[in-house]
Amino acid sequence: MKRRDFLITGGAIAASVGLGPALASTRSATDRIGIGIIGVGSRGKQHFKFLQDVPMLKLVAYCDVLPFRLEEARAAEPGARSYSDYRRLLDDKDVDAVIVSTHFSEHHPVVLAALDAGKHVYCEKTMIKGIAETREVFDATQKRPSQIFQTGFQYRTSPLYEAAARLIANGDIGQITAVNCQWNRNGNWRRRVPDPKWERQVNWRMYREYSSGLVAELCSHQMGFCDWVIGSELEHIQGVGGIDYWVDGRETYDNVHVVTRYKSGVTATYTSLTTNSLDGFRISVLGKKGTVILTTRRGWLVPEGDAIAASAGVDLVSGASVDVGPENAYKTANEGSAMRIDAPADDPTPVALQKFGEAIRDKRQPVANAGSGAKLSVMVQLAIDAMDGKKVIPWSAEHNYQMES
Repeated sequence: MKRRDFLITGGAIAASVGLGPALASTRSATDRIGIGIIGVGSRGKQHFKFLQDVPMLKLVAYCDVLPFRLEEARAAEPGARSYSDYRRLLDDKDVDAVIVSTHFSEHHPVVLAALDAGKHVYCEKTMIKGIAETREVFDATQKRPSQIFQTGFQYRTSPLYEAAARLIANGDIGQITAVNCQWNRNGNWRRRVPDPKWERQVNWRMYREYSSGLVAELCSHQMGFCDWVIGSELEHIQGVGGIDYWVDGRETYDNVHVVTRYKSGVTATYTSLTTNSLDGFRISVLGKKGTVILTTRRGWLVPEGDAIAASAGVDLVSGASVDVGPENAYKTANEGSAMRIDAPADDPTPVALQKFGEAIRDKRQPVANAGSGAKLSVMVQLAIDAMDGKKVIPWSAEHNYQMES
């Protein structure tokens, strides 16, 4: 097949992701799901905007322990009730479900309390900090099958990432042989603090008490995707990291390099830097016949030889090789053969929230569920343990969480 003739029109995927300015909903305006947001820092406030695109979900309340965060939230959403104690929000009868967007260490007690209160839960990634705590939360979700639990791994329901996963599963790049991931930034990752007494609360990502740093906040998105598409049993995890540039009192690493090895023979690498942002976010899934390259919003299929015919149901657009990396950094021996995966370029979070609402409506657990979320939490913790201990940590089958049917 000639590259200039290569164009697959995937009606199925185009129809499934053509959501328009507001996501389609079968619920009426009087039958909306009441949402409470616990934690309205930067991510929590983003959900104010995201929820506007999901008509079946209605923001009715939010809370935060920091008074200035509450003031900012009240200015942004004066129509919703505000609380300084999440337990009072959980007592609110208009709250059917909660979005947990606190700092990482608080996910464990907040999620358990929300489940005890009978609420459906959307918990931002990474799901839970600590292996024992992860098991406790997972077990709690399984005892409450009528309550929906979804992790905030928005790429699991991203139309782009679903299309890429289908290409990989259908063999369009051949057998996976390796995966290389990075999420690089250039900056100290700190946020302005209005008063020094709030330092650890505002810059919680810097402190081990609250955070697992770059692995939990950035690499975890890519680790979850790779575990999804590789589809093999984990063998071991290793890594190195350090505080080597931003020596400013932080306790979490300013650079991390993690390796996961699978029994199928695939090795996946994850790098996150805070000192150089070249290429930013990148996932490269390498196969014998080609490579799938993904950013947060765009994707490409790069054949190894002649252009390959992709499986039905996925749009690929030829002539997009100029988009692959700065200065054509990802040129291949078959120069100019990259084909763009045609899928929406919007933030995937509204789609994830739509899926959450649909799961509540349809009374079924979502694909980004407690099982996959718990496994990813353990992967993150073992990566930190491997870096701290400078060792290789074998994977145990007990960390493969089995969902109740």
